[in-house]
Amino acid sequence: MKKKPSPKRTRARRPARLPRRTAKPDQARQEKFNISSILVPIDFSLHSKNALKYAVPLAEKFRASLHLVYVVEPTIYPADLGFGQVVLPGVEEELREKGGEELQSLMVKEIGGRVKSSCSVRTGNPHQEILREAEELGVALIVVATHGHSGVEHMLFGSTADRIVRNAKCPVLTVRPEVPK
Repeated sequence: MKKKPSPKRTRARRPARLPRRTAKPDQARQEKFNISSILVPIDFSLHSKNALKYAVPLAEKFRASLHLVYVVEPTIYPADLGFGQVVLPGVEEELREKGGEELQSLMVKEIGGRVKSSCSVRTGNPHQEILREAEELGVALIVVATHGHSGVEHMLFGSTADRIVRNAKCPVLTVRPEVPK
């Protein structure tokens, strides 16, 4: 007579232990996104000031620094008598100075000491200069306002925000104009 093999005793397997979560959900989100600096283009319109109002609490939440940039477009005037186009450098310099003063005032009024902030004034094509500023500073996020142009207005004027969204190397948050209720 053959002996039946005894059933093998197996050790009960314990479920694998999951690592304990040490970071709070907000901290984990902050580490994942790592938003350390935010760029906000300002043209002093209500739309761009509204975008800044979104950016400040966002910067507070992520403990990020804010950088405001204002771009002065070169002013070219058509000349008479066939001399071609004329650039008036004094006008540009005045716009740069006034823009810098207005940025400082806006920083004091809207940001205060809530987060670390800085500003700069550039001259050139707005979307190109904003993208250069973002790349030079290595910002983690751009918060830009859309002006709500549509149809013919959009075709004629284009959209700085659209160009920034298409060409930025970092995430872009677009803030639409507030709709009156």
